[in-house]
Amino acid sequence: METEQIELALLLPTVSDPGDSCIGRLADLLTAKAGIDLAHAIKADEDRPGRICIHYDPSVVSTGQVRELAERAGVELDQRYGHWISKSRPTHARRASAIESRLERIDGVLEAVVSPDGAVRVEYDKEATNEAVIATALNDWIGDAESVADPHVGHSHSGHDHAHGGIFGPKSEMIFAILCGVFLLVGWLIETFGQWDRWVALGCYVAAYVSGGYYTVTEAIEKIRAGKFEIDFLMIVAAGGAASLGAWAEGSLLLFLFSLGHSLEGYAMGRAKRAIEALSELAPRTARVRRDGTESEISVDALIVGDVVVIKPDERVPADGFVIAGQSSVDQAPITGESVPVDKVPVDDVDAAAADPESLSAKYRAFAGTINQSGSLEIQVTKTASENTLARVVAMVSEAETRVSPTQKFTKKFERYFVPTVIAGVVLLMFAHWVIDESFSDSFYRAMAVLVAASPCALAIATPSAVLSGVARAARGGILVKGGGPLESLGSLDAIAFDKTGTLTEGEPKVTDVCTAEGVDESELLRFAIAVEDLSKHPLAKAVVRDGRARLTEAGQGRAETVPVASDLNSMTGRGIRATVEGDVVHIGKDDLFAEIDGTPIPDTLRTIVESLEQNGRTTMIVRRGERYLGVIGLMDTPRPASKRTIARLRELGIQRMIMISGDNQQVADAVAKEVGLDEALGDLMPEDKVNEIKKLHSEGGVAMVGDGVNDAPAMASASVGIAMGAAGSDVALETADVALMADNLDLLPLAIGLSRATRRIIRQNLWMSLGMVAFLVPATILGLNIGPAVALHEGSTLVVVFNALRLLAYKE
Repeated sequence: METEQIELALLLPTVSDPGDSCIGRLADLLTAKAGIDLAHAIKADEDRPGRICIHYDPSVVSTGQVRELAERAGVELDQRYGHWISKSRPTHARRASAIESRLERIDGVLEAVVSPDGAVRVEYDKEATNEAVIATALNDWIGDAESVADPHVGHSHSGHDHAHGGIFGPKSEMIFAILCGVFLLVGWLIETFGQWDRWVALGCYVAAYVSGGYYTVTEAIEKIRAGKFEIDFLMIVAAGGAASLGAWAEGSLLLFLFSLGHSLEGYAMGRAKRAIEALSELAPRTARVRRDGTESEISVDALIVGDVVVIKPDERVPADGFVIAGQSSVDQAPITGESVPVDKVPVDDVDAAAADPESLSAKYRAFAGTINQSGSLEIQVTKTASENTLARVVAMVSEAETRVSPTQKFTKKFERYFVPTVIAGVVLLMFAHWVIDESFSDSFYRAMAVLVAASPCALAIATPSAVLSGVARAARGGILVKGGGPLESLGSLDAIAFDKTGTLTEGEPKVTDVCTAEGVDESELLRFAIAVEDLSKHPLAKAVVRDGRARLTEAGQGRAETVPVASDLNSMTGRGIRATVEGDVVHIGKDDLFAEIDGTPIPDTLRTIVESLEQNGRTTMIVRRGERYLGVIGLMDTPRPASKRTIARLRELGIQRMIMISGDNQQVADAVAKEVGLDEALGDLMPEDKVNEIKKLHSEGGVAMVGDGVNDAPAMASASVGIAMGAAGSDVALETADVALMADNLDLLPLAIGLSRATRRIIRQNLWMSLGMVAFLVPATILGLNIGPAVALHEGSTLVVVFNALRLLAYKE
């Protein structure tokens, strides 16, 4: 069996996420072909983008046929399937469920997810339906849709903003609920104290039924048509039963409290949505741009890559870019959560910075939505308004709202069995007069009271309200959590694994030792090392290039020696690199590399130098030109100041097992681990070894992998939760991580874990409150509690659950 790896971008140009359902379909199509045994996605890493790995039998199908089949299947899927993302007004969980039901009944819709805060995601078959049909169905239910720019990067996405339809606009449901209460009050006053005919009071009660039951009935009908019997149906049956017994006042009270509770629930969920929407309002609407020597003010949407924007003191930065003129401090708290403003200075080489902006240090880079402090800055734009970091975060948070957490899945499954059980129990209670001495009307009334008591309204909103509030609070603190699943998993960790370079350490290693082999000049060693490493983006490579050039300049008394040009770079992941320089093949890497490749073994004198450097905590890089060893370069990376206090804070939170996994030698790993306060460090690990270590930890409980989200992607994918640092400066980190710390700052990690634990705690409180109220009310109504108090307690618990979840918006570490 052989394997073939093909870039996903070549097969599905609009799909970047290996977890996308279209990847699963592609794998299914390929494995259905004779000779192909397995197909699976591989996440992006430092050197290569996301790709699909195909295992095939070369005796049945050739490599060319495999690629042809994959390309044909990719074209078919890309043309056939699409996703549609939209935003509507916040609503309560039952209405969101009804909208899901309506959308799922459209021919061609494969999946629909609607969040109570208004996020809508629909996956559909383009051969059976289209975005216009989906939008029309949504408009029929919600109201008029207005198309807006969508920053989301994906396949067949479009953004819409919906206003709730109705006579009174967005507040229709609240106004209908208030009218229901008014008619109920007037009817009760007339019935109790008035001298008018009883038909006047009855007319008021009927009006209360109409205004209070309108939205409930429409939602119930939608769900019944979709084959679902949920809480709305139970409420309608209970209200109808009360009316049939002549208890119009109690039925009106039921509908009033039910509709009022849901409209207040929708209002409360709007707070979570507004917390997220506040992110998108951070970026200014206009930018002061300099083109052809002339300054003018234009819309940020009109900015293009390469434009130069001018930012005065106390203005917000309009676009992502790097500083080319001016010095200032910038408040990056809205994006990264950093509490202290970051000093910004101009880049030394504008052309080099424009060629690779993501490799620039934080002191050169600026992000849309951040606030300039004291001085004026000129920034060259590197991303358009729809592609900048802020836009991507807003889009990802919106999409995260539609991702269902494990607890939400459980409660939905529970409801599917619970509601029919309640209906069956109520039917039995209606015939209680056959067993005990009471009238049918008394038995029927008791059955309706139990129906109200057993309705799991609070259960339905218990988890979504907490998850949405938690995601919103995290985003406000510079932490991007991609849905309820990672948020819940983060709060149940038993262990955390840290990468070393760039995570626990500064990620800016420095060349400390240049040791030449016998008969080799230091300049020759540095020139060839710089030539090869200049082709790599690894932090160690950048250090060799930077510090090596400085040493050559110093040795030449201010004149920099000419560095040759390397070509044909080949990375041997975890071991080293190879390139061609002046006709010779040059290898640079760890001693393990030279034990695997052909050629002269490492001389004993050089090996002694390597061992000495490593014992002193140095990372070593051996350089060989052809068959001749040039020497060894020693580098050292210092731990971050935040690492030690973060480890200590995590221990206070109760996480006892924390280890460091590194590709560096064991001595270096031990030295860094000891300095930051870790008890366990594993060095000399290849990428696949890191994955295996994570899998071992995963088998013992929940484990998080913390890294840069680029070369740690495979290990992150194997962990319960992948956490990437410095995601504001890395597109790959934003895409690959489950949780992204926008700042390159470990101090955000305890906040993320603490918030996740608070979210889990509130979810448990909400579940106990909702189930506890049902457990109390069911026997109470069986024993004689009237519908009125049952409704008040039932709806009251729903509001308590929602407002309890909203406390997460004010969470502080």
